[in-house]
Amino acid sequence: GPPRAGCDQMVMAMRNGLLPQTLHVDEPTPHVDWEAGDVRLLTEAVDWPVTDRPRRAAVSSFGVSGTNAHTIIEQAPTAAAPVEPAVEDDPVAQPWVLSGRTEAALRAQAARLISFLDETGGQTPTTDTAYSLATTRAAFEHRAVVVGESTEKFRQGLAAVADGSTPPHVVTGAARTTGKVVFVFPGQGSQWVGMATELLETSPVFRERITACERALSPHVDWSLTEVLRGESDVEQDRVDVLQPVLWAMTVALAEVWRSFGVTPAAVVGHSQGEVSAAVVAGALSLEDAARIVAQRSLAVRELQGRGGMASVTLPHDEAHELIGRWAGRLGIGAVNGPGTVVVSGDTDALDELLAHCEQQGIQSRKVAVDYAAHSPQIEQVENQARDGFAGITPRPGAVPFYSTVTGRKLTPGVV
Repeated sequence: GPPRAGCDQMVMAMRNGLLPQTLHVDEPTPHVDWEAGDVRLLTEAVDWPVTDRPRRAAVSSFGVSGTNAHTIIEQAPTAAAPVEPAVEDDPVAQPWVLSGRTEAALRAQAARLISFLDETGGQTPTTDTAYSLATTRAAFEHRAVVVGESTEKFRQGLAAVADGSTPPHVVTGAARTTGKVVFVFPGQGSQWVGMATELLETSPVFRERITACERALSPHVDWSLTEVLRGESDVEQDRVDVLQPVLWAMTVALAEVWRSFGVTPAAVVGHSQGEVSAAVVAGALSLEDAARIVAQRSLAVRELQGRGGMASVTLPHDEAHELIGRWAGRLGIGAVNGPGTVVVSGDTDALDELLAHCEQQGIQSRKVAVDYAAHSPQIEQVENQARDGFAGITPRPGAVPFYSTVTGRKLTPGVV
């Protein structure tokens, strides 16, 4: 009705900074003393200038039956500028996310997107479409993801969804409404040369977060984060005081990418230095404090580099503990990764003997890409140095629950 139309008109006026002309009136009525106040009739559109205060307006509605309504409207805060999409002519794989209340609705959605591809005649902006599908649509129970780097690849995947088939680049399923998302942050050892280089070029969200991490790290390191990631730095990348800060920045930035897709954590947990990343995402540490922690910690650990190592052994904790007893004082259980897997940490020679023994006994094991004995008594030698580097840092109450890998329980807010 008229009240709704009046509100809509005023919202548009605020948005465009223009007060509209009052329609169907050529001149003010003589029955009102227009000189007595600040009210005036707009016989033509008038600019609504920007000031240091939000725009405000009143909309009144007076019904014939005696209904009176008066609404005060205030200009909403300016929305953040949309993230600049990746370059369209770069053939990078993108996910197109589809959903429907039923399986039939999901297939119908795929068919409509095929029609969309036909209408755009091969000029479909695949990145913009991926962004819109992921961020502007309701997520219903029945879902599918089509991954492609060209309109033809998307067409093939959409046709498969519409037909009920699942080629390798298509994933389908029904969402569980009872589960929640948890972000798990790894430690050191799973890195490879060239990781993240494509994301730096194709993901503005990832690039912006990496830039922020680089600013936070710069007071504590003498190398450039982005140059290391791009392989343009002369610094030795296998140095622990380079590797760990880089991995920290990687995981923090990846978490931001997931959040930009609408995937937010209900809780976080981290393994080893991954706990520093988890603390940032939980809100328990500022980016600047976390950068200082990871830089000072890795600098202290560098003193131990080359004096030990770690190995993953597929045995339950008790059996692994009994096995390494023959190397007492030289090996220890550094981490329990699961009911049937542990990480053993200690002297290099003892680790080599352990791995040889495991191979003879048919026990699955492998060396981790780490050249120091993390989570072992060796760390006590540099504990005071690391603690001195953390002086003055105070954790904050986080917005996301943070679980400890030591106790398995949620940490008390303000404690890390």
